Amino acid sequence: MNRKDFGDDFYWGISNAAYQVEGANTAEGKGLSIWDVFTQKRNKIFKGHNGDIACDYYNKFTDDIYLIYQSNIPNYRFSISWSRIFPEGIGQINYKGIDFYNRVIEFCLELGIEPWITLYHWDLPEALQKKGGWTNRDVVQWFNEYVACCIKNFGDRVSKWIVLNEPMVFTGAGYFLGVHAPGKKGLTNFLAAAHHAALCQSSGGRTIRSLQSQSFIGTSFSHSHLEPFRKDDKKDQMAKIKVDALINRLFIEPLLGLGYPVKDLPILNRMEKYILADDMQDLKFDMDFVGIQVYTRELIKHAPLIPFVQANIVKASDRFVHHTIMNWEVFPNSIYEAVKRINEYKGVKQIIVTENGAAFDDVLYNNTISDTLRKDYLKNHLNKLLKAKNEGIKVNGYFVWTLTDNFEWAEGYNPKFGLVHVDFLTQKRTIKDSGKWYKDFLS
Repeated sequence: MNRKDFGDDFYWGISNAAYQVEGANTAEGKGLSIWDVFTQKRNKIFKGHNGDIACDYYNKFTDDIYLIYQSNIPNYRFSISWSRIFPEGIGQINYKGIDFYNRVIEFCLELGIEPWITLYHWDLPEALQKKGGWTNRDVVQWFNEYVACCIKNFGDRVSKWIVLNEPMVFTGAGYFLGVHAPGKKGLTNFLAAAHHAALCQSSGGRTIRSLQSQSFIGTSFSHSHLEPFRKDDKKDQMAKIKVDALINRLFIEPLLGLGYPVKDLPILNRMEKYILADDMQDLKFDMDFVGIQVYTRELIKHAPLIPFVQANIVKASDRFVHHTIMNWEVFPNSIYEAVKRINEYKGVKQIIVTENGAAFDDVLYNNTISDTLRKDYLKNHLNKLLKAKNEGIKVNGYFVWTLTDNFEWAEGYNPKFGLVHVDFLTQKRTIKDSGKWYKDFLS
């Protein structure tokens, strides 16, 4: 297997996100995001870590982008920090923030790297959270103002756009479980936030298209391949269907005009209180591509005491299978099953794997990291992706998560996904063996 097997028009890239790498959290007029605030709360983040400095990408972006260039990676997916552009979420623009992203874009283009911008990767301005954040329907208007500003300022050089990053994760973890920013809990918060996020993924797409006719627009969904824990157990089968409706189908199906999957997850009927007359039509948008983030397989077990879904995920460690630091099973066929599943939806034009990667225990020894497990993970997943492409599945891109070790949300700096090691005390970068392999693969 090599790069040429995927064809000349296949997008190869690497991804990261603003809050996870940039640091400079209050520099040059930037406002606070919900993650700036959430990381200051006790017992929310591993060992009290935060992204105040992170990888210091704000000051070292030329070094990191040059690493992308040296690694033969032609496409770079990164996100814009909303509060760096609008410190108060709306209203007054921070032009120093605009200038920063202009420098990032210009340097990418100077090196022949195509920038792909994710407009929202979880870092809502704290000023908007004080108004209810994603639970406030006004977020649709706020988001469109922000999107329009990005297109007007960057759209003369950027045509590849991802509207939202994993809406199921930022609404579920942030507004139902409370384990991510802004730390809200409860079904009411979640259903409101989920509906408004679904409206934003379509309205954001329309805003881009109205301002840039030659744009290539997508949005990204987390997707885990699910199986019942006991394959012949009807209760486990039903539990798997409910979990699938929640974590894999909740956002893509309304986007495609199929509505919310209420038949398989009846609790979603309670979302009706947030749905206005034209909303179901407005949820639809014809994306140029669907981005999916694939990492693992999950086995689902019936659990009658768990509210709403009556289901539990059986941890990989409890099943004694090979798994990453995140306790995610290493199961390469998950990527094949994921793209195959998305390909079955009518209206999906292209599928791009916008994230795939793994966190393992990396050991730096003599300026070398022999991360064989990560290298094998990437190779084996790409083999399965090639199988899907050879079968005619409309998959047309693959982006590794991620370039450098970074701040991994609630897990802090403990999990290391990067192809490049970062010493967070010195900010020294060291390319891992997996990064060297990816470079050779793309040569």
